[in-house]
Amino acid sequence: MKYLLIIFIFLLTACSIKNYENTQTKIIIIKSPKMKFADIGYIRNSDNVIELELFIAGNPVEKITINSLICTTEGCMSKSGFNEDYLHYSYPDDIMQNILLGNEIFNANNKIKIDNGFEQKIKSRHVDIIYRVTPHAILFKDRKNKIIFKIKDID
Repeated sequence: MKYLLIIFIFLLTACSIKNYENTQTKIIIIKSPKMKFADIGYIRNSDNVIELELFIAGNPVEKITINSLICTTEGCMSKSGFNEDYLHYSYPDDIMQNILLGNEIFNANNKIKIDNGFEQKIKSRHVDIIYRVTPHAILFKDRKNKIIFKIKDID
């Protein structure tokens, strides 16, 4: 019976451990209608999960996990629901994960190469976005909706 209990505990703890392939410490600035943050954060990811953990003065204040849903400390929701609550309803479902990973947004519309990276300018009746990705920094700025994401390496 003792061995069965040990095996059961081992299996439960093994399933709860998340193995991320990449972990990066970044300076993160977020300004949106529902989120305001400027401090250190960790971006962790594996093939199918991205996690953004935000800290203020060394204390964790928010964790956002992205897979098929987006989970925050307030609960889990669809990606479109997250966009509607935290960003803007017109954004594509995958925008948050693409920003965190430095991938193209809006199907790479208006993408131009710049030194060591790329830039996209997207303008419509709903958005006025400039998105710039370089090896050491990511900038997403939607002037129309007053949303900013800045992610940069710690120097």
